[in-house]
Amino acid sequence: MFPERRPRRLRRTEAIRRMVRETHVRVDDLVYPIFVKEGSSIEEPIASMPGQSRYSPDRVAAVAKRAASLKIPAVLLFGIPRRKDATGTSAFQHDGVIQQAVRRIKDAAPDLVVITDVCLCEYTDHGHCGILDESGTVLNDETIEVLCRVAVSHAKAGADMVAPSDMMDGRVGAIREDLDENGFEHVGILSYAVKYSSAFYGPFREAACSAPRFGDRKSYQMDPMNVREALREAAADIEEGADIIMVKPAMPYLDVIRAVADEFDAPLAAYQVSGEYSMIKAACEKGLLDEDACILETAGAIKRAGADIIVTYFALRLAEMLS
Repeated sequence: MFPERRPRRLRRTEAIRRMVRETHVRVDDLVYPIFVKEGSSIEEPIASMPGQSRYSPDRVAAVAKRAASLKIPAVLLFGIPRRKDATGTSAFQHDGVIQQAVRRIKDAAPDLVVITDVCLCEYTDHGHCGILDESGTVLNDETIEVLCRVAVSHAKAGADMVAPSDMMDGRVGAIREDLDENGFEHVGILSYAVKYSSAFYGPFREAACSAPRFGDRKSYQMDPMNVREALREAAADIEEGADIIMVKPAMPYLDVIRAVADEFDAPLAAYQVSGEYSMIKAACEKGLLDEDACILETAGAIKRAGADIIVTYFALRLAEMLS
């Protein structure tokens, strides 16, 4: 009698492992976020995000060129202006910090896709993502009018894609209409369709100087306990004309990424946010984890969950490893 055959794992060489691997992370999947601070000759390390810095527009082109040299296809820009006010007017100025950065990057690396964050939290003196009434409530429609001006100003500067992250209702459709009316039909929209009111944004708010001075953003960002709401939000943004939809954060919401990927055919991005980055960096600095192994494993998990695109502060290192 032969013993009963039992399934077993093949003891694989590394070459065989790569051949039978089900999920692949590629450099083409990556977007690198960059903080741009108004001024000149600035390269300012971010204490809460080791390895990341704020760059002035005259310095950011070199960072973008490095990303392009590693074959990373796109960067995502966040602006930090000198002047803030209640309505975020510096966000849509011709010579604003992001507008300057876009022009510099397109001159230095014309084939690199430049995506710009469209939100008011970095530009308002109160730190909220929109215009407020006297009671401190965010005004949806009034905010959208300003966001449209911001998006068009970024397109005029040369942005390839705008990324509204404010979570106002109806902003994707309004931005699409204004872009088209101003002759920017070719400029795409990467929508933060599913953006949770997360505890993992702390380092970003320090990096971008965008923490709210009072209250929180729970009234316009999503409840972390909800999944069906994510599907409704994604469906609405796709209907309004989003070219890419995004789930943010990534690792705590892998189930949401999978649910959105199963439901829709639209290209799907996931944002490995600042808290995810800083958490890994902190553990690795203490010698508790292997950084490169964590970078690869978490990126693989995000892809395995269904994301087509990964926005991550690890993009430069990940690109080096993958190449």
